[in-house]
Amino acid sequence: MVDEMPGVIEAAAMVRRGEVSSRELVAACLERVDAERGRLNAFVHVDAESALAAADRVDADRRAGIDLPPLAGVPFGVKDLEDCTGMPTRRGSRWYADAGPAGRDDIHVARFRAAGAIPLGKTATPEFGAWGYTASPLTGVTRNPWDPARTPGGSSGGTAAAVSAGVMPFGTASDGGGSIRGPASSCGLPGLKPTYGRVPTFGVTRHAQNAVNFALATTVADTALLFDLAAGPDARDRTSLPPAGISYLESIDRLDVSGLRATWSADLGFVVVDPEVEGLAARAAASLLAVADLRQADVDVHLDDYIGIYTKIEGADRFVDAPSWWAERIDELDPLSAGGWPVTAKVTLPAFARVERARRELESQVAELFEHTDVLLTPTNACPPFAAEGPMPTEIGGRACHGGHAALLTMLANVVNLPAITVPAGVTADGLPIGLMITAPRHREDICLRLAHIWEQTNPWPRHAPRHG
Repeated sequence: MVDEMPGVIEAAAMVRRGEVSSRELVAACLERVDAERGRLNAFVHVDAESALAAADRVDADRRAGIDLPPLAGVPFGVKDLEDCTGMPTRRGSRWYADAGPAGRDDIHVARFRAAGAIPLGKTATPEFGAWGYTASPLTGVTRNPWDPARTPGGSSGGTAAAVSAGVMPFGTASDGGGSIRGPASSCGLPGLKPTYGRVPTFGVTRHAQNAVNFALATTVADTALLFDLAAGPDARDRTSLPPAGISYLESIDRLDVSGLRATWSADLGFVVVDPEVEGLAARAAASLLAVADLRQADVDVHLDDYIGIYTKIEGADRFVDAPSWWAERIDELDPLSAGGWPVTAKVTLPAFARVERARRELESQVAELFEHTDVLLTPTNACPPFAAEGPMPTEIGGRACHGGHAALLTMLANVVNLPAITVPAGVTADGLPIGLMITAPRHREDICLRLAHIWEQTNPWPRHAPRHG
C-alpha cells in the first residue's frame, strides 16, 4: 500500500527492504496517472502492461536474493521529446501523431533503466518543446497541480506536474532555455540544468549546444543521485565530458562552500521582473548567504538582451532536424510554431556565424563576471505561473515586455553553457510557488547542488503540491 508517494532514494530503499513491492509502487503510480488525467493532463502515453511486467521482474529478483541496482523498481515518466524503447515519441506535434514505437532509448533514459528504474509512459510537452508553457495541438493543455488554471511551465511541464502532484517519484526532462528550471520553479521543485556535455545525447542534433537532458525529482538528494547515474561520457557523443571524478550525492554534504562569493541580481540589468517574485527571491538570496556562510560580492550585473541570440541558435538547431516535407504540412502546426519555421529557414550561414560571434562576446562578458564572483543568484522565472493555455506574457508587473521575458533569466545558462539550479523560494499571495536560481561556473554542478541542499535543509519545502500525497 502506497499512501504518500516516496522520493527516489526512499522508494528504492523500500523496494530493496521489501516494505513495498515494485508492483505495488508501479500500480500506485498508474492509479494516480489515471486519477489526475482530467485535471492535469500530465501523461500523453502510458504503457501499464510493460511497467507492471518490469516491476514483477524486480520483485522476483529481490525474492531470489539477487543484488538490485540503485533504482530497482522505481517508476518514472519520460518526456515526450525523448526516446524510450517501445513507446512513440510524438514531440507534442500532429506531425508525429502516428509515430511508431521507438527502437532505442536516449542515453539518459537508458542509464536510468540500467539502474533499475521502470518507465510508466510519456509526459506532456509543448510542440517541439518550444514554449514556456505546456499546451499542444496534439495533446491539449497541461496544468499546474498548485492551481490548475495556471501553467506548470514548459517545456518539461508534464514531468513537473506529475512529480509535483505525487504521481511518480521522478521523470526525465530537458532544458534548452529553462525547460527544467522553469517548470521546477512553477511547481515547487528543485531543478538542475547541467553543463552541456555532462549528460550525453545521441541521435539528437545539438549544434547550438544549448539543450541538455536530465530529470526532475522532489529533493536535492534525489536530484544528485539521478545526476550521478545520468552523467558521464559516451563514445557516441563527441561533446560529452569526461567523468567529474566525484559523487554528487556525497558532495551535497561534504563540499566546503563557506566563503564563496555570491552576487544577487534581480534582473541581469534588463529583464522585466514581477515585483512580488523579485521580493521573494531577494529575501531567499539574502537568507542563503547567511545559512551557507557566503560572502556578498558587490558586482554590477548589466547584460544586454540576448533573446535574439537565443532564438536564432535554438531555431536553427530545430530546423536542422526538420523533415523534408515541413513546408507542405505547416498548417498542421501550432500557429506559434508555424510562424517560426519560415523565418528560421531564411537564416543564412553568415547570419548564423554573426549570431555565434555575438554569443561568444556574451560568454566573455559572463566569464569576466565570474572572475569577481563564484555564484550568481537571481529569480528563476520573471513572473509567477501564468494561464495554462498561454501565451507567454507580454506584460509583467504592469510593464510591457516581449514574450520571452518570462524565461529570459533561465536562458542565460543555456546561451553561455553554465550549470544552474532552481530551489523553491516561497509562494506568492495567490499561493503560487516561485524559485531562486543558483548559477555557478562551468562544470561546477557540485556547487549548485551543495548550496541547494543547504537551502533545503534550512528552508524545507513541501514535497508535493497542496492536496497531494
